[in-house]
Amino acid sequence: MKILVVDDSRAMRRIVARTIGQAGYEGNEIIEAENGSQGLKIAREQNPDLILSDWHMPEMTGIEFLQALNTENLDIPFGFVTSENTDQMVEQAAEAGAIFLLVKPFTTEDMAQALGQLVS
Repeated sequence: MKILVVDDSRAMRRIVARTIGQAGYEGNEIIEAENGSQGLKIAREQNPDLILSDWHMPEMTGIEFLQALNTENLDIPFGFVTSENTDQMVEQAAEAGAIFLLVKPFTTEDMAQALGQLVS
């Protein structure tokens, strides 16, 4: 499985990638992007099986990224991994088609549960 991890923090991209493996999803190809614009370009070119994205990023936020994917009819399972979890964000994410919003810091069990929603 090819998983695109989008976050403006390189350290957080590494943490997310490591936790994906620890959650029982080892052996996947992890692709990284540092913002939504770069993520959109990679999604077009590589058609990942899953996308995990931060919400707050420069150039293009995570919600703008998801909305751009929708506009281009790129139907790729999508989840947020972010530091905030307001009711408005949860509602906006769900309306845009995100399957989950996982709040940082997260545990391996949190990641396993979130990924279970994406691959079930």
